Amino acid sequence: MWDKPQQLRMISNALFGISFLLMLYGALHYTLHLPIFALRAVNVVGTPQHVDRAQISALIRNELRGNFFTVDMVATQQSFEKLPWVRTAQVRRQFPWQLEVTLEEHQPLARWNGTELVNTYGEVFQAHTDQALPDFIGQPGTAAEVAKMYTVFAEQLIPLQQKISQISLSPRRAWQLRLNNGLLLKLGREQSEQRLSRFVAVYPYSLAPLIQAVNYVDLRYRNGFAAYIPGEKNVTHHAVPS
Repeated sequence: MWDKPQQLRMISNALFGISFLLMLYGALHYTLHLPIFALRAVNVVGTPQHVDRAQISALIRNELRGNFFTVDMVATQQSFEKLPWVRTAQVRRQFPWQLEVTLEEHQPLARWNGTELVNTYGEVFQAHTDQALPDFIGQPGTAAEVAKMYTVFAEQLIPLQQKISQISLSPRRAWQLRLNNGLLLKLGREQSEQRLSRFVAVYPYSLAPLIQAVNYVDLRYRNGFAAYIPGEKNVTHHAVPS
């Protein structure tokens, strides 16, 4: 090998190149870890309505690692998204020593099975609120469907000036509504929107005067519904023309 100058030159160049890269890496590593680049501020954009500022401060104090260049942006984003009421978080660097965090909060739509909450996207999340919300009852994985039908049914009820206090989807996929006046509506599994539409059309004329006495209304009839009155032997049927 020693009598092959071309090979020696190639080896020498390779060693020089490796040495240069190692020196460059060392210089870069040193520069990136200079105290001047230490994180000095985390700016949370906007004014969170539900997210606890104390929890944000604790997260920044206990979980952020590294400086402006070395902080793990993905891990930081995931840490913020674990906070109650945070739906999504966006984190970006602001040179030379600041992070900017934009939080999207969950907007609560309802309570889910008495233990969790549902947001306006139909997503289930865990948080605490004293806000008065309707109750959603359903099987795991059906929250988005229940939220969608809640909006549909609520719009149908506008002419009656009634709101939904509870909506449930049974394991057999039967819909049931409880209105804010206490009235229970059984819509069944099929044609639930059409059945509710028929009910809304005749309610002011046939049921409104009896509303205090009616226990629940069964809308699972082809061309009508049945109003059940506690203590009465007979069921009151209201036919709706085809």
